[in-house]
Amino acid sequence: MSDHSNEIDLNVHYEVSGFRNKLAYRFVMLLRFFADVFFAKRYGHRAVVLETVAAVPGMVGGLLLHLKCLRYIQEDNGWIKTLLDEAENERMHLMTFIQIAQPTLFERIVVMITQMIFYNFYFFLYLFSPKTAHRVVGYFEEEAVLSYTLYLEELDAGRIENVPAPKLAIDYWNLDQDAKLRDVIIAVRADEAEHRDVNHHYADLI
Repeated sequence: MSDHSNEIDLNVHYEVSGFRNKLAYRFVMLLRFFADVFFAKRYGHRAVVLETVAAVPGMVGGLLLHLKCLRYIQEDNGWIKTLLDEAENERMHLMTFIQIAQPTLFERIVVMITQMIFYNFYFFLYLFSPKTAHRVVGYFEEEAVLSYTLYLEELDAGRIENVPAPKLAIDYWNLDQDAKLRDVIIAVRADEAEHRDVNHHYADLI
């Protein structure tokens, strides 16, 4: 988990070249299209569904890598813990924005359906092409950084209320007791930037 600073590169974009990268990028752009249509600028609700999806890859990757290491009796070079930590971190993002956005019953149903579909898709993608799977997450996290940057812009423009941060977020990111939503978004965005860089790096290594 990153610290909650502003010292992150918001403009990182991995070159879209080669079949696998193009496939990964177009898939993420498809998800982005549906998110734009369904949520528009309702960024709190958008974050709930985004984090539901984002919490899946680390757990799936960690599980499949764990089983692979058992089969071949080999070291994981720290990948399993990194991936499981990523999954936990994304789950905390979800729990935080559930408290902030207070999703409706319909949106909760969307969350469940989205998770069911994406889990199965990502499981088989990682099973057959871990490199592509990590690249998908890298591009997905690039879009997450952009989404949270736009969320901040709406907040700073006064179009979204800068409500107090949930206690869960204050404790998890060690924020000041009087922290606001803006502080939470900055912390979450820093996490997403770290996940972006890690997954692109892993894709390069495979």
